Amino acid sequence: MNDIPVIIGRLTESFLLNCRLFALTLLFSLPLGLLIAFGSMSRFQPLKWLIRTFVWIIRGTPLMLQLLIIYFGPGLLNLGFSWPGGTSGRFVAATVAFIINYACYFSEIFRGGIESIPKGQYEAGQVLGMTKSQIFFNVILLQVIKRILPPVGNEVITLVKDTALARIIANKEIIMMAGEYTSKGLIWPLFATGIYFLVFVGVLTLLIGWLEKKLSYFRA
Repeated sequence: MNDIPVIIGRLTESFLLNCRLFALTLLFSLPLGLLIAFGSMSRFQPLKWLIRTFVWIIRGTPLMLQLLIIYFGPGLLNLGFSWPGGTSGRFVAATVAFIINYACYFSEIFRGGIESIPKGQYEAGQVLGMTKSQIFFNVILLQVIKRILPPVGNEVITLVKDTALARIIANKEIIMMAGEYTSKGLIWPLFATGIYFLVFVGVLTLLIGWLEKKLSYFRA
C-alpha cells in the first residue's frame, strides 16, 4: 500500500508524455491540415491528385504501421538520416508520425467545411471589393470553423486516446508504464490509466461544447 503514491506519481509523469504528444500534434497538424486541404482543392491537377493520393494512403493505413515506418524506415532504407538515439529520438519520431496522420484527417474535414460554404458568399465579397484573402479570413473562415467544430472535436478526442500508440516504438507513455506493474501482478495501475484519459477527455468535451456555444450566432 505504501507504493501507491509512488505508482501514481510515475503514472502521472508518464501521462505528461501523452499530453506533450497531444499538444504538439494539435499545434502543428491543424495548420498543416489546412495547407493540405488547399492543395487538395488546387486547380493544378497534378498537385491535387498527388496530395489526395497521399491523404488516401495515410488515412487508409494504421497509425501504428506509420509509427514503425517513420521510426525505423530511415535507417533500414539507408537514407543517410536516422532519428537521435534514446528517448528524445523516439518521441520526435512519434510526434512527426502523429502530425502527418492527423493533418491528413483534418485536411478532409477542412476541405468539406470550405466546400460547404455557398459560392454566393464569395461573390458577395467580390462585389464589396474584398480580395480573396479578405473574403476567406473575414467571411468564410469563422463559418467554416463553426461547421467543422464537431468533427474536429471528435478527432481531437480520438487523438487523446491514440497517444497511447506511441508505446509501439518504446515511448514510455502511461499505458506502457502501467504494463510494467501489470507484469509484476498489480492490475489496478492499468485501470487507473482510464481515469487519466476520462478526466482529460471530459475537460476537452466541456471546452468544445463551450466553443460551439460561442459560435452559435452563425446559425440561420
